[in-house]
Amino acid sequence: MSPVLKLLRHNPLLLLLVFVPAVLVVQKLSPDASVLLFVLSVLAIVPLAALLSHATESVAARTGDSVGGLLNATLGNLTELVIALSALRAGQHMLVKASIAGAIITNTLFMLGAAFLLGGLKHRVQEFNRVGARLQAALLFLATIALLVPASVPDTGTPGSEEYVQQLSFGLSILLIIAYGLAMLFSLKTHRDSFASAEADHEGDKPWPLGLAVGTLAFVTVFVALVSEVFVESVQKAAEVLGMTPAFVGFIVVSLVGGAGEMASAFAAARRNRLDLSVAIALGSATQIALFVAPVLVLASYFIGPRPMDLQLWPGAATMILFATLTASFVTNGGRSAWFVGVLLLMVYLVFALSLFLLPPRESAAEGVPDLQHGRLNARPQQDVPALVFVPQQPQAS
Repeated sequence: MSPVLKLLRHNPLLLLLVFVPAVLVVQKLSPDASVLLFVLSVLAIVPLAALLSHATESVAARTGDSVGGLLNATLGNLTELVIALSALRAGQHMLVKASIAGAIITNTLFMLGAAFLLGGLKHRVQEFNRVGARLQAALLFLATIALLVPASVPDTGTPGSEEYVQQLSFGLSILLIIAYGLAMLFSLKTHRDSFASAEADHEGDKPWPLGLAVGTLAFVTVFVALVSEVFVESVQKAAEVLGMTPAFVGFIVVSLVGGAGEMASAFAAARRNRLDLSVAIALGSATQIALFVAPVLVLASYFIGPRPMDLQLWPGAATMILFATLTASFVTNGGRSAWFVGVLLLMVYLVFALSLFLLPPRESAAEGVPDLQHGRLNARPQQDVPALVFVPQQPQAS
């Protein structure tokens, strides 16, 4: 365990690990202290993300950046998958859809843009394998098309329209999972040589032994899942106290904290001129959510929860995913990056964040509950609708 102790001595940020047991204890003793739990969970996730970052880099040093990025994205998305499954059991389908859309946008724009910026501030020009970036962007575009199709289905109100959307979502989920499996076969087996990392200076500390690195990844992922669950349970009430809109919390705050581990790995790799690993983590995570996590949740909803879930997003979410995918495709097409490329990605992300932050509050319970997919009011009780969702504003009738 000497490598871990050495890392603890040289990284003061890891002293925040004391907040990991603290947040679990406070959650047990005072589950209603939402603001305190919100702050403690954020402070606990930060050092866990740092450990996850170093362990992932140690694995990537032996397996290659493509496999290392895939491993990091998988473990990072495992947390979001566990949280989404809990929401499915409670029938909170809109919360699940909001977290999916927010994670795709955050990984594609914020994580990739910040990695380009941080790496570019230390290295004037950085190169990465554009073949791998093009594959990830193409897969993400495929998933975007699959998500746009259900969102474009009009609400005719005729009998059978809801069943049509459900059957369409089921079929699309099967196709997306097949496409993701074939893409893994293509990139990791039949054409693995085409996805080799670009030349880079692998500076930094000596990597951990493979067994220690993998064990740390598994250990940290468990605690990230536990702390993230506390965060999601407390963030809704904390957001009301802190004055944040539900849309901003669902798309921005939850996604940023939920992906903290992956972001730490991507940022550290970019600073060490290992941009292949950063791109693999950022785009690979977004692709995995869109092509694998979302379809798996649709299929799992047939076995858990009160009713099946579909892939029908509301127009605002589908549009932002489309723009995020197109932006990432443009900036990764050349296989080279500089700090200003990261600024461009972050600016697009900030446009979305500002729009969500300034969204007007939703209608009160007396006025009805917004239909989040079609922008209308219905008569469902407000407690049945999750708060972490994108609620479009409707024009007032004259």
